[in-house]
Amino acid sequence: MEKNNKNNMDRRNFLKGSLAAGASTLVMPSLFGNGFSQIKGSADLVVRNAKVTTIDPNIPSAEAFAVKDGLYYRVGSNSAVSELIGKNTKVIDAKNHRVIPGLNDSHTHGVREGLHYGLELRWDWVTSVEEALAMLAEEVKHTPKGQWIRVVGGFSWEQFKEKRMPTLEEINKVAPNHPVYIFYLYAYGMLNKKAIEVLNYDNEPIDLYYKGRIEKDRHGRATGIITAAPSGLIMYKTLTKLPAKSKEQQILGTRHFMNEMNVLGLTSISDAGGGGMQYPDAYDVIGAVHKQGLSTVRVGVHTFPQVGGREYDDYKKWISMIKPGDGDDMYKFIGGGENIAWAAYDYEIFAQERPNLESNVKEVATPIYKLLAENNWPWRQHITYNESAEILLDIYEEVAAAGDGKLPKGTFIDHGETFSEKTLERIAKLNMGVAIQNRIAYQAEDFVKRYGAAKLAQTPPIKKMLRMGIPVGGGTDATRVSSYNPWYSIHWLATGQSRGGRQMYGEDNILTREEAIKLWTTGSAWFTGDEGRKGAIKEGQLADFTILNQDVMEVPDALIPRTHAKLTAVDGNVVHAYDAFERYAPAPLPNVAPDWSPLYRTGDFRKLYLS
Repeated sequence: MEKNNKNNMDRRNFLKGSLAAGASTLVMPSLFGNGFSQIKGSADLVVRNAKVTTIDPNIPSAEAFAVKDGLYYRVGSNSAVSELIGKNTKVIDAKNHRVIPGLNDSHTHGVREGLHYGLELRWDWVTSVEEALAMLAEEVKHTPKGQWIRVVGGFSWEQFKEKRMPTLEEINKVAPNHPVYIFYLYAYGMLNKKAIEVLNYDNEPIDLYYKGRIEKDRHGRATGIITAAPSGLIMYKTLTKLPAKSKEQQILGTRHFMNEMNVLGLTSISDAGGGGMQYPDAYDVIGAVHKQGLSTVRVGVHTFPQVGGREYDDYKKWISMIKPGDGDDMYKFIGGGENIAWAAYDYEIFAQERPNLESNVKEVATPIYKLLAENNWPWRQHITYNESAEILLDIYEEVAAAGDGKLPKGTFIDHGETFSEKTLERIAKLNMGVAIQNRIAYQAEDFVKRYGAAKLAQTPPIKKMLRMGIPVGGGTDATRVSSYNPWYSIHWLATGQSRGGRQMYGEDNILTREEAIKLWTTGSAWFTGDEGRKGAIKEGQLADFTILNQDVMEVPDALIPRTHAKLTAVDGNVVHAYDAFERYAPAPLPNVAPDWSPLYRTGDFRKLYLS
């Protein structure tokens, strides 16, 4: 990633610099707020006849808006905006569709998914074990010898009408000759007999990887279940043994995954690194996509140490290589995390006992937090349980006190499912944010069995966070836990329902639909340092928006997850369009690789909605 300098400044910094440099000789109107409308000339793009939810409290709704130079130019009535139409202005008639700002996932692992996109069979929307097995059977017909059939997250047994997972017996019957790996949350993996044979797991020790298990029968043979106990390392490592794509295929896969996100109305993500994502090597592909000008989703990235005991050295090296804010509006570096130190990592397998942090967590983690703070590196920290937060906040407060009493601006916590009010007060005092995801909606029944429905009702305590003024961003924790579909998360926020239909929350922890979308737009912008720069359809902000297939403010609750984009634009440039808006669509992408990809059959949300 190139650093911001005179030749590579993002547009907003360039404009600020130009204004400052020329202040003594040139007077220009402000580029933000109402002053932006004073700039003369016609718009590049006008969208009119729309039901616009702006997420701008000053102008909460509108009929139309204009875009110029990638920014919102004017927002208001059809007549107020139409006067900006010139000879070369592109005009889109929204046909009374609902229009919202582009969605922004504040916690996902989309960079990693791009490397594998096209290899995986997705069960995100599947409603029965019967359908899931039928999809496996279809892949058996098309997957070449030596290749794997893999289902890597994004689903829960709770969404199946049978309320169970497929059995190993069923999987082996459907796929006797192809290796199959089903990756379930970060809890366990299922391997059929052919997969065990290929991996040679009959002959590997039970504890092959740290805090994980290869389950064995009484004869010492692998059963086909690999279990996080509680670390998911064995699940990650098993994935790395499977065939990978070439770099060229990964670049194409990343572009296809970005297009898939555009179809769902996503225009930005804050990427949380993840297992296997060693910086900077694992970011070569996303860097190449950006360098070639092919990105259609804005990406903010973080550094995630891969090996316990080497975290401090990793961060010391990375600090010498890059600084927060380097990059531009489409691809920039944010800071450290979501893993800072493995000793400080708790795991969210709610069917299991709550894990404790390592006994040496303070000794290991404190020097790393101090190093980051001294270099003004914000970080994001995976914390699931209140017990973990109490320990780590002690360290945060110690680090803040050793400096100016503050942590680097933009430091935040990911997840926060079981945080208490006292813990939230401490977070608020440190000016930290909390990025929340709907991963609890995939494990609601397991959580209730262990902790009870009353505890679930405030897991996480969303409205308490908001009442305290804590920045909160909406997200998914896709793709190996939850689905990357943002509308599943928005449905969870606005209804309080799990993927299996359980009513998890009462009104005291449920948001309105507009509040839910706000978390996914202006809320998430805070987590990449973009508050006030994107997330609202507001003069001067980045012109990212989506025209929806249905009025998400009016449809029944059950239809919210079916929401998707008929048109999506980034910087005012259309990156996806279909149906009545198809004439605005960009050129189609080259066919996805490999040529036997499951995307050609069972597909993704694009195939589900657009075919």
